[in-house]
Amino acid sequence: MVSQDMLFSYKIFLNAALPLVKVIATDVPALAKKFEKAHCVYQISALAPDLPEGKVATHLTINNGEWTVCPDKLTDAPLVELQFKSINAFVAFFKGQMSPATLPKMKGALKNFGAFLNLMQVLLKMSALLSAKEAPKDEATQTLLVKCFFYLLSSGISCLNKCGHEAIHDWALKSPDRVYGWAVNGHPEVSAYIRVKAGKSRAGRGEYKRAMPFFTLRFDCLESALGTLLGIDDMMEATKAGRLIMDGAPEFGAQLGDFMLTVAGYAQ
Repeated sequence: MVSQDMLFSYKIFLNAALPLVKVIATDVPALAKKFEKAHCVYQISALAPDLPEGKVATHLTINNGEWTVCPDKLTDAPLVELQFKSINAFVAFFKGQMSPATLPKMKGALKNFGAFLNLMQVLLKMSALLSAKEAPKDEATQTLLVKCFFYLLSSGISCLNKCGHEAIHDWALKSPDRVYGWAVNGHPEVSAYIRVKAGKSRAGRGEYKRAMPFFTLRFDCLESALGTLLGIDDMMEATKAGRLIMDGAPEFGAQLGDFMLTVAGYAQ
């Protein structure tokens, strides 16, 4: 039986972390080049005999460099599939606990070795980014890392709400129609948001255009954002120093910060 905490973890990986493969594969020029003429379907799955469907997965379709991500959805005919023997093994692997017991079966890898290798290079790049302990030196990697973290956090909070996480779903149920955002001054390309209303939520990428967000967690620069996101900088100290700006009431910043830590806890 899948525990409640394991449910939250694997749902975050399927719905929030694995979709970052598209971001990384399209934003890193050396990786984007590998998929310019590609036509393939990748699937990352885990066997789940306790669940009605018997298997959980996210699959990704690529046509001439154009990616379509189908989170938490199975496909019957992937070109290459990484299939884990259990949800526990899947979660352990993506948390960095790699061992013979957590390695997936690599279906279609030998027959389509080039496509398999390209996928592995993207997954390794994602692992290196999300496991970073300090901020990268170059601005391009800083931008990509902040974007990935903002997307992971916004999608992760929305995912936990939909899965019935007690604190987050209670917050969403009591919420009127509000938008919460993450932003960095001068870098609109990294922005993300979550819209919440009466128990429903939807994560979005980019700036929310229809109205001013109710609350935005804003940073003065990429380095400041990474200081908080990587746990190097204390949020209170960053706020006092102006590195972190709370566009809205501070109590909402504390609440959003708690939810960010909750997502990080299930994804680490």
